[in-house]
Amino acid sequence: MSNSTKYVFVTGGVASSLGKGIIAASLAKLLQARGYSTTIQKLDPYINIDPGTLNPYEHGECYVTDDGAETDLDLGHYERFLNVRTSQANNITTGRIYQSVINKERKGEYLGKTVQVIPHVTDEIKESIQLLGAKGEYDIIITEIGGTVGDIESLPYVEAVRQMMWEFEDDCIVIHLTLIPFLAAAGELKTKPTQHSVKALLELGVQPDILCCRTEHELDLNLRKKIAKFCNVASEAVIESRDADSIYEVPLLMQAEELDEVVLKKLGLSRKSTPDLDAWKDFLDRLNNPVQEVTIGLVGKYVELKDAYKSINEAFIHAGAEFKTKVNLKWIHSEKITKKNVASKLEGLDGILVAPGFGSRGITGKINAVQFARENKIPFLGICLGMQCAVIEFARNVIGWEDAHTVEISPESTRSVIALIEEQKNISNMGGTMRLGAYKCELKAHSNVYEAYNREVINERHRHRFEFNNEYLEDFEKHGMIATGKNPDTGLVEVVEIQDHPWFVGVQYHPEYKSTVAKPHPLFMGFIKAALENK
Repeated sequence: MSNSTKYVFVTGGVASSLGKGIIAASLAKLLQARGYSTTIQKLDPYINIDPGTLNPYEHGECYVTDDGAETDLDLGHYERFLNVRTSQANNITTGRIYQSVINKERKGEYLGKTVQVIPHVTDEIKESIQLLGAKGEYDIIITEIGGTVGDIESLPYVEAVRQMMWEFEDDCIVIHLTLIPFLAAAGELKTKPTQHSVKALLELGVQPDILCCRTEHELDLNLRKKIAKFCNVASEAVIESRDADSIYEVPLLMQAEELDEVVLKKLGLSRKSTPDLDAWKDFLDRLNNPVQEVTIGLVGKYVELKDAYKSINEAFIHAGAEFKTKVNLKWIHSEKITKKNVASKLEGLDGILVAPGFGSRGITGKINAVQFARENKIPFLGICLGMQCAVIEFARNVIGWEDAHTVEISPESTRSVIALIEEQKNISNMGGTMRLGAYKCELKAHSNVYEAYNREVINERHRHRFEFNNEYLEDFEKHGMIATGKNPDTGLVEVVEIQDHPWFVGVQYHPEYKSTVAKPHPLFMGFIKAALENK
């Protein structure tokens, strides 16, 4: 590892879901705003190779990078905050670590040694951590370690951190995120869970440099001094992380707590200039002071779990702020939409988004929602399976092919308007085998998508196995559903639109993955503009 790269490790204790990803992204934002090139990576302790085969109920959304990595949803936060693209190297799982170690062992690369957690697994982890720093592109790499200290599965990661702290003592620091619970019965904040968590970390040989304390109430000076004294850290390194109304407030809260200054001091780096956060503050001002609002129905089968549609939710926040518009999302379960109740379920909406997904559950409700949006001229955006539902609905109710379907759900249909992509036909493994990552798409002039992007060729991320069946394209276009975006190399239909409708767009790709605070996604902006005009 070159000494020019500094490493910040973020660990968690007491409870999961304390927001390590948001703290890591906020710190990275502050360091970036000071002129340091910064990136973040996530180490996930589960044995899956990636979250691609995980049910959204287990893990929330699966985020996809330009280079086709299926990753943890925290990488979405990293991109949204930093406006810097992540890659395969930004998300490492235990599955990938062990797979690599086992492959090396099979090739004889360990020269007959007994392969063990220490040193072989920990060496592999350290190598993966340093992969991003090897190119010399980054001044600072923040590494978030999933799970909480004390979990059996995260022990090798903590050990790898301990070794790196020892090997590169001036270039590594650890931030430990803990919870300071408020006991209503006693009427006070309790520091003992944090003390225990730091003790567990110390038993593994790691002394945290900075404590980030999640709390609902203010940490006064006495409490900070107590935490500092019992956890062996300087009192300036006890950082209060109060609950915020929006995740986008957190960088400013961390700046007020001087987290970035403490980090730079501990890493021996110059504080350079003060962070330039003018654009960020401008975004927050527009977000917090809307002058109008729209209500968008999000139709999906995982709506009880908001994290399943994390990127879509955030894309609406970015695009809404651009128009000083509050976007009220109405979460509508697709399984509960029937022909009889569709009007009452979807009434009063300014726009309808039919969400991506896999499998047959809830698909009838999605098709009913598309029909309602089409017939009532409500602005519509269908993403991935949402676009495929739009194609099926149009085939059935406009062209008149009653048994039109997708081969994913009805392989025996005589009108498979959605077919399996050619190269997918002989695939038996589920993981990492979809059409993944960024692909080109050529847009047709005078279309809604062209107006949104204002360019002829776009690059968008994909995650699917099925596609529009080009055999039927002529029939669709004759009846008024036009392919307004196609892949220039394969001719795959990427975008469909209906002509006699104010704004009806279905896209095979996932625009939500590319929306950031600095660059709201043009398609979401086009959709919100149409929804505002429809009000």
